[in-house]
Amino acid sequence: MPNIGDVRVKIDLIRKMGGEITFEGNHCSLNMGQVTDSNPDLELSRKIRTAPLLAGPLLARRGYVEIGRPGGDAIGRRRLDTHLMALKAMGAKIEVGEYSYSLKADKLRGCDIFLDEMSVTGTEQAILAAVLAEGDTTLSNAASEPHVQELVECLNRMGAKISGVGTNTLQIQGVTSLHEASYCIRPDYMEVGSLIALAAATKSSIRIAEACPADQRMTRIMFGRLGVRWTDEGGDIIVPADQELTVQADFDGAIPKIDDMPWPGFPPDLISVAIVLATQARGTVLIHQKMFDRRLFFVDSLIEMGAGIVLCDPHRAVVVGPTQLMGKRLISPDIRAGMALVIAALAAQGKSVIQNVNQIDRGYEQLEVRLQALGACIERRRD
Repeated sequence: MPNIGDVRVKIDLIRKMGGEITFEGNHCSLNMGQVTDSNPDLELSRKIRTAPLLAGPLLARRGYVEIGRPGGDAIGRRRLDTHLMALKAMGAKIEVGEYSYSLKADKLRGCDIFLDEMSVTGTEQAILAAVLAEGDTTLSNAASEPHVQELVECLNRMGAKISGVGTNTLQIQGVTSLHEASYCIRPDYMEVGSLIALAAATKSSIRIAEACPADQRMTRIMFGRLGVRWTDEGGDIIVPADQELTVQADFDGAIPKIDDMPWPGFPPDLISVAIVLATQARGTVLIHQKMFDRRLFFVDSLIEMGAGIVLCDPHRAVVVGPTQLMGKRLISPDIRAGMALVIAALAAQGKSVIQNVNQIDRGYEQLEVRLQALGACIERRRD
């Protein structure tokens, strides 16, 4: 399990509720037998997006829970409606407060649920509640990202009965209890995609070991529109150095588009690094980010570095490259934009200083240490 900021906050949340957790290296052991009746700490909950996912398990376990409004990245409104509608359909009564939601359920009951959007965390919430609900649940319009698939696989190993993994319809047979199990987490496909972009933007070669290449099929298509190429060798991905980054026009000669969409489409979390990569490719490309209304605002920093970017509106940017980026003092607004700024700084001429790096630490483990091992001139300062 990665030793990243969001994981550490989640561990603190569970420990404050009475859970026993040991975390050594990349191995984590959890014993939830002594979880008390206390609700998740609201102050800690505000730090991460996934804190509300405690609602489903705690409702199933004890019939009530109070959860805080979601925290995490400042990339626009982070609605919980999909979570709450799924829990309400299974029998939860919900009260909305200024800073939190209170949920009660005498008993969760399985039912037919059609999610209003393919929300990853909304899907995970419904799964976590349905596995211990009475009866069967059909979950349609469900997200199917790799980490959703892994949640299903882990729960099935613990005694859940879930079918349809990898599809947008899940069949869940409620069970009375779960048992202990061991599970090994797959590579983070967003981190792998970020490293591919890093190598290409800095014209460097890299071998990403045990990278699960099958998870990068759409990234290969989208990055391919910028001229990026790589090869697979077993479970490794090999990005060659000095690639000729040239925007590949559509067959009719039109300017191509890189846009995000639900899995197996291009991940929204790779849009930020794709923009930086586009600044180093010859030609013009349209970047269309559909989900969040503030995710693209970090391009102001890239423009200050010399990037040829026109921000059309909160969701679309036109990038014209290549441009020589220049080092600047920057601020990381969120996890993925922070990683994008690291890539931009390494591709830039001169020195850059990136502040608010705790945002990057939330999703990338010891990033500067691993980049130093690759030869990057990067260091962490405490001043």
